[in-house]
Amino acid sequence: MKTITANVIPNRKVIPLGNLAGLKLYTQGVLVVGISSIEGEDNKIYKPYEEAGIEQGDSIIKINNEVIDSTEELLNCVSKCKGKKVEITYLKDGKEINSSITPVKTSSNTYKLGLWVRDAAAGVGTLSFYDEETNSVASLGHGIQDVDIGEMVDISSGEFVTTEVVNIKKGEKDNPGRIEGSIDNSLEIGEIYSNTKFGVYGYIKNKNILNIDTSKAVDVALRKEIKESDASIICTLDNGKEEEYSVKIQKVFLNNNEDNKSMIVKITDKRLLEKTGGIIQGMSGSPIMQNGKLIGALTHVLVSDPTTGYGVFADLMIKELRNVN
Repeated sequence: MKTITANVIPNRKVIPLGNLAGLKLYTQGVLVVGISSIEGEDNKIYKPYEEAGIEQGDSIIKINNEVIDSTEELLNCVSKCKGKKVEITYLKDGKEINSSITPVKTSSNTYKLGLWVRDAAAGVGTLSFYDEETNSVASLGHGIQDVDIGEMVDISSGEFVTTEVVNIKKGEKDNPGRIEGSIDNSLEIGEIYSNTKFGVYGYIKNKNILNIDTSKAVDVALRKEIKESDASIICTLDNGKEEEYSVKIQKVFLNNNEDNKSMIVKITDKRLLEKTGGIIQGMSGSPIMQNGKLIGALTHVLVSDPTTGYGVFADLMIKELRNVN
């Protein structure tokens, strides 16, 4: 006799969405996105950051034991020191490090550290599905990375907000298109709690904005149920109007748990090709449906062929959602 242990994933029903939304992410502390030498008031060149060991990709969380939540707070703390050495606490690869740094006074009578920092990131993407059991929503199918350092943004908080489509730039070979949206005068949809390589997740505060219909709940497909055959995606190209478009699943990578390139998806719908040329930025997160079940969400486009891209398995997104709930 041999005893084995099996992990059984219970059936889960979710509500496919396809709504376009704005995403605002706020970093933990301020993220260092660049470093540069400084010319002091004596015309000499200084690199004050070297004495602290701080590098691009690190996050500053405290100055002189004062919590830093924004770029403005960092600037105020540095200004108050009047050139005196300050104690600095920052995160490197998730580890908290305490050090010190001496700001340099410039000819303009300001004090600088030689660091370029950012405290927020924003973008436009598609909401994939709503999970009524946890009141959570999944989106994008991939994480939001900082454009300068190419790393995942480590967030402290964030929010989903309404967005208005102002323009659609059609995709072409070697020139990906995009949905251009405005979040001016936007309304808050919900609170973002997690930014991961398999998507961005949050709690919903206002279901009415999304017109969520709980009667449209569907099963999340098992991987073995996904066929290299016809399917569809749901996305928003006109304000407030989610539509379903035909696609074809060309290849399924059943054993891939490492990244969000679980399947190859080909756009076949002539209406969508006419509007966008294929997969464009902003469509990431569009739910992929097959045989009445959710099988995944769009994540990437092939730069060499905008009609083709990747999707992530729905079960990977469900797993990320459960890691928090």
